[in-house]
Amino acid sequence: MTVINKSPMKKLKLLSTMLFGLFSNLVFGQSSETVRSYIETYKDIAVAEEIRTGVPAAITLAQGIHETGAGTSQLVLKSNNHFGIKCKSDWNGASVSHDDDAKGECFRKYDDPFDSYKDHSDFLKNRPYYTSLFKLDPTDYKAWAHGLKKAGYATNPKYAQVLIKLVEDYDLQQYTLLALSGKYENGDNVYVSNAKNESASEATTDQTAIQKVAVKIYSYPSGVFKINETSVVFVKKGTAFLKVANDNDLSLARLFEFNDMKPVDIAENDQLMYLQRKRKIGAEDFHLVQEGETLYDIAQIEAIRLETLLEYNLLKKGMQPAIGEKLNLKWKVSQMPKLLATR
Repeated sequence: MTVINKSPMKKLKLLSTMLFGLFSNLVFGQSSETVRSYIETYKDIAVAEEIRTGVPAAITLAQGIHETGAGTSQLVLKSNNHFGIKCKSDWNGASVSHDDDAKGECFRKYDDPFDSYKDHSDFLKNRPYYTSLFKLDPTDYKAWAHGLKKAGYATNPKYAQVLIKLVEDYDLQQYTLLALSGKYENGDNVYVSNAKNESASEATTDQTAIQKVAVKIYSYPSGVFKINETSVVFVKKGTAFLKVANDNDLSLARLFEFNDMKPVDIAENDQLMYLQRKRKIGAEDFHLVQEGETLYDIAQIEAIRLETLLEYNLLKKGMQPAIGEKLNLKWKVSQMPKLLATR
């Protein structure tokens, strides 16, 4: 019998190949129909989580497909854990025992798949060793895949390649782009846990059925006054901004900067114009969104910087919160408010 002595490098390559086969069989052994069914079931949650946290929907779906064998693995069936997240020292929720790198390891257990997707996003967003991922272009799924492996998300040496193949084979990139487009209409439907006995159809926000709030009439004095300890004037439609700047010893550029505006000649509507930089903290705890109000309007009404308002409420420019939603003015929320449905 001939004995073949393999070098350490060859042994490593052989082990890598075996591990890739082991981990790949779980997903690639599933039928295309099974994988596509998984995507159809969870794509809405993945898109909404990208809007909420910035984790690309393509990456989220690829990880979910891989970690669960497209929803068929024993771990997901007994725990609703779609991302193989282990308990860790900060986990106080339910858990299950499952064999992975070692026998009987502790994995997080969720009442509903939605909770697993949300926890996955928060897990990446809130841990320092994944911080570098959020500096990447969300459309660069290859960089995200390699970044996850480099940060230690998985022990599989071919983890990045598995994710990349799934993104490309099943055109998962379209869901990342959908979240970035600002045209996602059903984002507020998926923030419903089946564990609470609510269905997505029951949660659908129709513009005619949105809870109405008492209309608040804003009345402002003439001359310079203060909102949230910030000097401001109320100008009428047709007022020349150069005159406003000159009357208040400001450069025109500073006037536009203080009001988050692009340069224009005259006011197109009656509006507030701040003479100082707006604050990062509102005078009130929150603002109730009224019909017709944009995020810019709310930032002006509350004398808070637009970028801060967006940051506190996990929103992006162009988004429109639903009527009656509370926007926080003093601290960052854990979940994005519902968005106004579009037609």
